[in-house]
Amino acid sequence: MRNADRGPRPATTRFAALTLKGVSGEGRFSGYASLFGEVDLGKDVIERGAFSRSLTERGSGGVRMLFQHDPAEPIGVWTTIREDARGLYVEGQLATGVARAREVHQLMKSGGLDGLSIGFQTVRARNDAKGGIRRILEADLWEISVVTFPMLPSARVSNVKHARWFRDAETELARTLRRAARNLFKPRQPSKG
Repeated sequence: MRNADRGPRPATTRFAALTLKGVSGEGRFSGYASLFGEVDLGKDVIERGAFSRSLTERGSGGVRMLFQHDPAEPIGVWTTIREDARGLYVEGQLATGVARAREVHQLMKSGGLDGLSIGFQTVRARNDAKGGIRRILEADLWEISVVTFPMLPSARVSNVKHARWFRDAETELARTLRRAARNLFKPRQPSKG
């Protein structure tokens, strides 16, 4: 039976979290609003491609940046929203002329506020009988909020001050660790003698 044959459906809104990266002094930041394939606290999993139609129709300018999912608390704009292999990648700009946005910016920089969460309406989903997981196949993305408690517990802010320096330092540290691991596990030649 198709949905149209069942009559009107109640609107379902679910929230999922994001990890922020690189909050700059000007209020710019980036990260992932949703990670594909991860189960959130509401037992929802966002599938790859779930936001593609919504993003084509709305674009990043049509998705609101809110504080704690409160429509009365817009705090900035999303400059980039796109799906990639990992999830829903976003870049945002806090409106530092707005008092709440300045507060959010300071809390992000201090680590006191470190999650993001998406607000969307489910368009198509599939329920897995085993485990009670709902797989979101298509979602209409309305907003992405800066929140205290994200739906994905692992969604946390990283690299707050001097984002470029931290990103470069992390990259160099990763290279150093890879070199050390290669040297440590390199097969040794038998000694001659």
